[in-house]
Amino acid sequence: MWKPRAVDHALSLLLFCSLFALASAQGSKTNAWKTLTGSPPVVIARGGFSGVFPDSSYAAYSLVGETSGNNYIAWCDVQLTKDSFGICIPDIKLDNATNIAQAFQNKSQTYLVNGAPVRGYFSVDYNLKDLANVILVQGVYSRSNDFDGNLFSILTVDELVKETKPPALWLNIQHDAFYTQHNLSMRNFVLTVSKRVVVSYISSPEAGFLRGIVSRFNAKTTKLVFRFMDKDVVDPSTNQTYGSYLKNLTFIKTFASGILVPKDYIWPVDGNLYLQPHTSLVADAHKAGLEVFASNFVNDVPSAFNYSYDPLAEYLQFIDNGDFSVDGVLSDFPITPAEAVGCFALLGANAKKTINTTVISKCGASGDFPGCTNKAYEKAISDGADVIDCPVQMSKDGTPFCLSSADLIESTTVAQTRFASLAKSIPEIKSGTGIFTFSLTWKDIQTLTPSISSPYSKFKLFRNPKYDKSNINFLSLSDFLDLARNKTSLSSVVIIIENAAYLAEKEDLSVTDAVMNTLSKAGYDKTGPPRVMIQSTNSSVLMKFKGKTNYERVYEIDELVGDAVVSAVNDIKSFANSVVLQKKSVYPTNSDLFLTVSTKIVTTLHHANLSVYAQTFSNEFVSQAWDFFSDPTVEINTFVQEGLVDGVITDFPKTANRYRRNKCLTMGDNMPVYMLPVQIGGLLQAVPKGYLPPASAPLPPLKESEVKEPPLPSASPSPTPSGSSAGNNSAAQSPKNAQGKVTISFLLSPLAVLVACLLL
Repeated sequence: MWKPRAVDHALSLLLFCSLFALASAQGSKTNAWKTLTGSPPVVIARGGFSGVFPDSSYAAYSLVGETSGNNYIAWCDVQLTKDSFGICIPDIKLDNATNIAQAFQNKSQTYLVNGAPVRGYFSVDYNLKDLANVILVQGVYSRSNDFDGNLFSILTVDELVKETKPPALWLNIQHDAFYTQHNLSMRNFVLTVSKRVVVSYISSPEAGFLRGIVSRFNAKTTKLVFRFMDKDVVDPSTNQTYGSYLKNLTFIKTFASGILVPKDYIWPVDGNLYLQPHTSLVADAHKAGLEVFASNFVNDVPSAFNYSYDPLAEYLQFIDNGDFSVDGVLSDFPITPAEAVGCFALLGANAKKTINTTVISKCGASGDFPGCTNKAYEKAISDGADVIDCPVQMSKDGTPFCLSSADLIESTTVAQTRFASLAKSIPEIKSGTGIFTFSLTWKDIQTLTPSISSPYSKFKLFRNPKYDKSNINFLSLSDFLDLARNKTSLSSVVIIIENAAYLAEKEDLSVTDAVMNTLSKAGYDKTGPPRVMIQSTNSSVLMKFKGKTNYERVYEIDELVGDAVVSAVNDIKSFANSVVLQKKSVYPTNSDLFLTVSTKIVTTLHHANLSVYAQTFSNEFVSQAWDFFSDPTVEINTFVQEGLVDGVITDFPKTANRYRRNKCLTMGDNMPVYMLPVQIGGLLQAVPKGYLPPASAPLPPLKESEVKEPPLPSASPSPTPSGSSAGNNSAAQSPKNAQGKVTISFLLSPLAVLVACLLL
């Protein structure tokens, strides 16, 4: 068996050589920052990059520098062993962060901690040598435990500094009284260790401890920081609540140069997860001469709905809100605050685009409002989308309108109305039953209440439940085109057509004719902005538009493919100008959601002069591979810089639009590491073989037979009565491979994509 320390060093070499390319982070002092000193806020990596690797492990500390540059502070929660060594473990109990319960079975103890009995495994019962075979594990169960088999050993403070060489060190000291009861002295430890290594910050939630050491430290070398716990919790060293300390910041200034507070001390969040007005804490603390550091930042736990699941937006709220800036943030995912400080803050509302990646909405800004409604489209436009989309559905009376799916149940409250009796099964369109748009008139559909999608509700992630429900409605295609016409920020509109064969043969509805007629009446068949893009998974639909107009024709490949044979590409070129790919056709993942390889499909299509757009980019962290660090900006950056896609299709256009305006994209060779694309397969290489799932088969190439289709049938009366089940009738269908082109709609939910990937 490998020795834990040897494994740590081997993993470090692997990370440094293959995970990320190195570059120097750029940080400079500027008076534009509203911090206490005018310097940029600092990034504090809690236990290293603990959002990926086990907290306080060698790999976690090493990954910070690889991904976040050289301007960070390594945080260590100090616990003392029986023989007075200081080790980095996130909690006084070792149970959750290590495998000690397996190494020392039935050896747990019950001790009083701050006056309350606590049962578990405590470092005070073990010498450092005893802990040599205890390994660190991922203590957050929602994060991947695939790295636990690397046998990460527990680090002492000295080992952390010697082996990972962090730019700065932050020691967090808690439970001084507990260790004193066990004849151990945190005071002696910090005084002794500070003689061997440079300690930049020492924090503690115990005012008594900090007051006892303040005279022994030079504030120019080591800053003491008073850490606030929840407001109703009592500081055991003074018997005062932390809430009461807020009224006496000048007292804290007598023994500390800063305070560390939970982020809701600054921006409170109500019980429904919406931001409240910010408090005066930062201004009050700065007035008292105290720096303010904010804690509890993670990318993979829902925060306020105001941030639209975008962790970068939350950091910017704390450091670039126009009123104040905190002096630093404590994060499990240090790459994101590094991006915020180095690339996105202080840009201003009118920052220019630095790259030309196209941002295309998915049913408008459907992450914030019900998709395909006036408000979703208006939000997408105001958020900076270049292109807004209309997935066209047909009503019973032949009105084309915008809706995510032909099944009204997916985006309205139709199931709670008198139309519920119209539910039926149409396997040519979707599995299961639905209430379909062509069963209701447009007037009927306008009476329905739109509902916001929550594609990740399985993971208890819901989208903006308190969106403004007043004056919200669906748009006919004509209304959609009128909305887009006068928006100078839009370069194009994309009209998405699916189920055309079924509608023509079974419902006597020609969606292609309806679209052409509506575009012509609206004057969109003439040259001039905005351009028109016609998108479909069916080549037969796009062929209908060939030669009749100068519309851009977009072929959506809904199958997962790794490349395309020459004949298939040539066939696509005969009817399309560009292609939409699924994200996992560009970067496949294994069943544990780690990136595996880069495919050739984008390069192949580019060589044929076809533009490539990828979908769907969502902000919810469960929609992203682990390699993207639960950060949608990291994901977009990799697809743009390394994947070379020409555009992204997203239900959160604001995130993508902000990305292409960040100042780091123009730095060339000086681009900081946190704005470099991730190394595809880098994290997978750090997973021990015994923890790897079975290898997935390579994605197949797209074949010509999967592209060619017969012409669309003409609209004709349905052979079955309107409203009857079409389950046993065969409509004209296009050739199928793994995923049929007729049966899969454009708006395949992100959750369905995720589940499909888990089954690969």
